[in-house]
Amino acid sequence: MSYKIISKFIKDISFEIPNTETFLMLEKEISKYNLNFDIKGIPLKNRIIEVNTILTLTPNQEVKYKILTEVNFATLISIDENFEDKKKLEKIILVEIPKTIYPTLYEIFVYLFNQAGIKNISIEKEVNFEKMYLDKKLSPASKNPIKEKTLS
Repeated sequence: MSYKIISKFIKDISFEIPNTETFLMLEKEISKYNLNFDIKGIPLKNRIIEVNTILTLTPNQEVKYKILTEVNFATLISIDENFEDKKKLEKIILVEIPKTIYPTLYEIFVYLFNQAGIKNISIEKEVNFEKMYLDKKLSPASKNPIKEKTLS
C-alpha cells in the first residue's frame, strides 16, 4: 500500500437558508443546483497530506432564492516512505480519497437537509470521481473545480 488514512474530520460546514421564501421554493428549484467538488491536497510534515474534499451546491442563474451550502471534509493520509510517483499521488488525492470518504460526506449532507426540514431532495449516492478526474485532465486549461451535476 502506498498510503494510509490516519484520520478524517469535518473541517467546516456552512448551511444557510436565508429566508422563508428560499425554504418554500427549495424543493421545486433544487434541480437548478449543481453539486460541486473542490479537492485539494496540502502537504504537511513527515509525509502526511491533508486532503480537503469540499462539497458545495451552486445554483444556476435562474434561481431567485438561493441557499448556501458547503461541507469541507478533511482526510489526513500518510504516504509510504519509498513512494515517489507524483502522478499516482495526484490520483490518490483526487480520486481514491474522495471515493473512500464520499459515503460519509453524503451522509453529512443528507443529514443537514433532513434537519433543516427538507425531506424530498434526491442526492446521487454514487459519484464517479474517476470520470471527473479524467475529464479535468482532458481540459488542463480549465481552472474550475471538479464538478458533477447530481441533484434532482
